[in-house]
Amino acid sequence: MRELDDHVKEALNKRLLALEDHFQGDCVFYYGPFFPSIEKRFREFIELLKNDGEKKERLVVFVNSPGGSAETVEKLVEIIRHHYTEVYFVVPDEAMSAGTIFCMAGDRIYMDYSSSLGPIDPQVFNGKDWVPALGYLDQVEKMIEKSSRGELTDAELIILQNQDLALLSQFEQAKNLTITLLKKWLVEYKFKDWTAHQSSPDKIGQPVTIHEKEQRASEIATMLANNKLWHSHGRRIGAATLTKLIRLKIEDYSTNDSLREKIRAYNDFLTDYIARHDAKFYLHSRCYF
Repeated sequence: MRELDDHVKEALNKRLLALEDHFQGDCVFYYGPFFPSIEKRFREFIELLKNDGEKKERLVVFVNSPGGSAETVEKLVEIIRHHYTEVYFVVPDEAMSAGTIFCMAGDRIYMDYSSSLGPIDPQVFNGKDWVPALGYLDQVEKMIEKSSRGELTDAELIILQNQDLALLSQFEQAKNLTITLLKKWLVEYKFKDWTAHQSSPDKIGQPVTIHEKEQRASEIATMLANNKLWHSHGRRIGAATLTKLIRLKIEDYSTNDSLREKIRAYNDFLTDYIARHDAKFYLHSRCYF
């Protein structure tokens, strides 16, 4: 088994080094959810890479995640931004919920036609399980609206009365944190080189103000956090929708055959290996397997 793992490691590193050569930066792979227990391990993972050989200022994060805690994502972003001045995110498959939040801290986001981000619905621990915060808030809001119209049923009244106000407050705080992080990161990183208007007919060529960047970031965050728009916590939002509907710039490599083949050769091989070992969380770099 050890010999097989050595062959897998060698094959993965060969494919990863090809990507590092393409992106001219350190490349890492993040697979799994975002929860507090992984923060120290991720810190050590990044420190090990940063101290290995040439000091590079660009990090490329290949991410495959179902989501998790927004607070954990914030900590991971602080870790990588401490060590790297430029960060790219590559989404070969999907980065949902908190995974989407993670990607919004990048200078660039790479996707192809089959990649997906998701609504930014952070998960909160309710004492038993990690649950989507916005789903709870939406249901409570619906019952309050029905109550104001005198349409609340007795069953719904009992449900509403039994709600844990402290937990609902935690859900609301998670939602607000998510939107705050997106607005901050988009302006600070993704919009940093957006200096002149390129699409608004009446503003083309004019300088972009910090207020306009903040307004655009707020629009993106609000749309991604709008459950009424997406209808599902697990909705998969493709690059075309992100570009056309949300007007978020995506580096679409769908027609770049060489890069797409490199990414899939690495991602598909590694995710197959992870699935065979039934791993729920996995990190990989050229010096960590």
